[in-house]
Amino acid sequence: MTRNFIFLNRFFHPDHSATSQLLSDLAFSLAGEGLDVHIITGRQGYGDPGARLPAGETVRGVRIHRVWTTRFGRRNLVGRTFDYMTFYASAAWRLWRLARRGDVVVAKTDPPLISVVATRVGRFRTAILVNWVQDLFPEVASASGVYGMKGWFASQLCRLRNASLRFARMNVVVGEGMATQLVREGIADDRVQVIHNWADGMAIRPQNSSENPLRQEWDLADKFVVGYSGNMGRAHEFETMLDAAELLNEQAQIVFLFIGDGAQRAWVEERVKTKGLQNILFRPYQPRESLAQSLTVPDVHLISLRPELEGLMVPSKFYGIAAAGRPVIYVGDSEGEIGTIIQDANCGVAIPQGDPASLAAQVRKLDSKRDLCCHMGRNARAVFEQRFERRSALSAWKQLLSEV
Repeated sequence: MTRNFIFLNRFFHPDHSATSQLLSDLAFSLAGEGLDVHIITGRQGYGDPGARLPAGETVRGVRIHRVWTTRFGRRNLVGRTFDYMTFYASAAWRLWRLARRGDVVVAKTDPPLISVVATRVGRFRTAILVNWVQDLFPEVASASGVYGMKGWFASQLCRLRNASLRFARMNVVVGEGMATQLVREGIADDRVQVIHNWADGMAIRPQNSSENPLRQEWDLADKFVVGYSGNMGRAHEFETMLDAAELLNEQAQIVFLFIGDGAQRAWVEERVKTKGLQNILFRPYQPRESLAQSLTVPDVHLISLRPELEGLMVPSKFYGIAAAGRPVIYVGDSEGEIGTIIQDANCGVAIPQGDPASLAAQVRKLDSKRDLCCHMGRNARAVFEQRFERRSALSAWKQLLSEV
């Protein structure tokens, strides 16, 4: 009997979100090798809750099952909770109807605790569960100050989460710190495997700024561009960046470029207005086919992660930036996952959160020493090719799925 590979995640192709793109890469690659791949996902888009994608279709050999959910979107926590709850119910019903004995069910972590749903259904259907852990909930919510995510309630959610991780045949995490955290939670170390997130090094390659049409289109041809690209979520800290931009506001050749959206974008835009900053430019998410251009618009990229979230998640934007051959200024814990990588590879610098003067100084330094900036960018591409290329990650996934 043919075995199905069934993936659970709220977003999938053609959605542009990070989890969607990673899952799409893996699913299409598996289907390309003749495997039966199914996706249980939602009908809305990451940045467009009103989107109405088809309830079912087959794309490049992958059968997509888009289940009904409410459509409140990400900006309101109460509405997002309703979106989660309706996805749990709809996804559980579809998984119950689809899964058979011996099928492999891979549960990502959007929405949080979907592994609990997959465990309940998988146990009855005698399916094999693999968890693909992008972040640790409820710890991320607790550390981010989400109301109610502390004390007894949070501990009960942890208990449910850990039970689903112990039931799984394997738990794939995206960083060494996360692996350590799960072992501390009592998950057997032989059921935890690190497979880093990735980018497509063939599609995203280094490009000279002078050859990038977006720099011309956005009137950035003669600027030193400091970029932030991707989700502007609650896990990321922007005050340090904006304070540094304020310190550099009089230097007309330096521009801060924010590409993307998220829960904090409105707050960032309001702070820019309040501070009267003239050196900040906003652009929406760019299509995936334009990533090679949008990621090479900046001369240097900013990545931030609140230090209390180290070991609970890893900013996936790093991999595309490294593929594009651009250096990174990391605002966060220098001894955390990304901070350690960029310092070991000499492809950027780490700045403590709350130190805008150091951030502004590093921007000035890289602006004045373009050779150093380019050297760090080459180092970023080198470490990407060694450790984070898509082909290597997909190969590790295929090996894992064949073993389970």
